[in-house]
Amino acid sequence: MNAYEGSKNANIDEKTMSDIGTAPACFLSMQGRMIEYVPGKSLTVGFPVLESYLNPAGSMQGGYITAAFDNVFGPLSHAVMKSLTTTLYIHTSYHRPIFAGDELIVKASVITSGRTVTHMYAEARNRENKLIASANTDYIHFNK
Repeated sequence: MNAYEGSKNANIDEKTMSDIGTAPACFLSMQGRMIEYVPGKSLTVGFPVLESYLNPAGSMQGGYITAAFDNVFGPLSHAVMKSLTTTLYIHTSYHRPIFAGDELIVKASVITSGRTVTHMYAEARNRENKLIASANTDYIHFNK
């Protein structure tokens, strides 16, 4: 059984689960919920904003927001490149805070994908569809 199984929504089928690979512990610990996958184009995942993610100001700490982006970019790059990939960089911009009890909804999209590198862009929104953060990244394909 694929480790993303417990997080999948009704619109995520078995083929999709095999395309995106096995969920790593970092995805599972953030309690990601698959929302939508458009093959080769985009992946949307929701993450609950837990009390343990909060900074002293009471909002979700930026590192957790970037980790959420990475937890969506990773499976999307795997699905597109059909192989193991790793992050070259992630650049995150923060636009407004998000608080405990809300859900950080991350939609990542493939911008370009070549033989060795996939460039992606993502936006994170709250349940009210307000922009919380945006990020872009490059992932590189590698062989074992």
